[in-house]
Amino acid sequence: MEVLVTGGAGFIGSHLCERLVAEGHAVTAVDDLSTGSRDNLAAIDGHPRFRLVEGSVLDAPLVTRLAAGAGMIVHLAAAVGVGLIMREPARSILTNVAGTETVLRAAIPNRVRTFIASSSEVYGKATKFPFHEDDDLTIGPTRNLRWSYACAKALDEFLALGHARDAGLPVTVLRFFNTTGPRQSGRYGMVLPSFVAAALAGRPLQVHGSGAQTRCFAHVSDVVEAVWRLMAAPGTAGEVFNIGTDAEISIRALAEAVIAATGSASTIETLPYGDVHPAGFEDMDRRLPDLAKLQAATGFRPCRPLAEIIADTVAQMR
Repeated sequence: MEVLVTGGAGFIGSHLCERLVAEGHAVTAVDDLSTGSRDNLAAIDGHPRFRLVEGSVLDAPLVTRLAAGAGMIVHLAAAVGVGLIMREPARSILTNVAGTETVLRAAIPNRVRTFIASSSEVYGKATKFPFHEDDDLTIGPTRNLRWSYACAKALDEFLALGHARDAGLPVTVLRFFNTTGPRQSGRYGMVLPSFVAAALAGRPLQVHGSGAQTRCFAHVSDVVEAVWRLMAAPGTAGEVFNIGTDAEISIRALAEAVIAATGSASTIETLPYGDVHPAGFEDMDRRLPDLAKLQAATGFRPCRPLAEIIADTVAQMR
């Protein structure tokens, strides 16, 4: 099958492209390389069943042409990362919403099986744990631009499910929680690679806020496995799935684990949010997914331990 992967040179996208090629599929990746990199695709560069097209998901003629030859589309291209969203909120909203609409419109003529990447951010400030796919969403005020990404991703989901109903498009929403591992960049606020880079350099690890806030970190290989299984699973069109792990750790404990894993002499600095983010930033205490729906559909749930994720990230960054 010919699979089109938008954002294919990015962190998750490059790992997914590798998996698809290994499984015998022909893969076309489209990426504008604004946050992705050709280096991420070194393992399949030159492979006869892989090609990288440098271009934007906002380029409707390009996306329409590529989608016409695809049997499946995985739309991962997006503006991501707290740092980028807070610096360029308007451009990020445009990229995320207009890009998704472009992909969906391109998929409609041939009703191409489509997967749309969303985010745990859509749960916002919800306090009912764990987060289930059908829970109400609680988003903060519009003056806090931190929530613009959550709103954009929620709109992506509405667009996807709207086209599923209106046009019969077989589309599935992938609601990613914190995914990390080799090739992830810390440039846009991703916490684990930022911590590992600081530890390897002997710099202080900067924990924003109190450090008591918790997250669940999934290995990118587990996330790709979950996506791969959903791509093959029957009855998933028109549905939303959490993808991640439910093993929680505080950000301070993560910093301590990175220091221990690297044998670093680094210290931990606790910084108020106002010292590191522009006005309009707001954080949440927990993000904990309910994975029952994913497991029921695929027979799989991400399970690689945090120690392995840290070790793989350290090995790649060294």
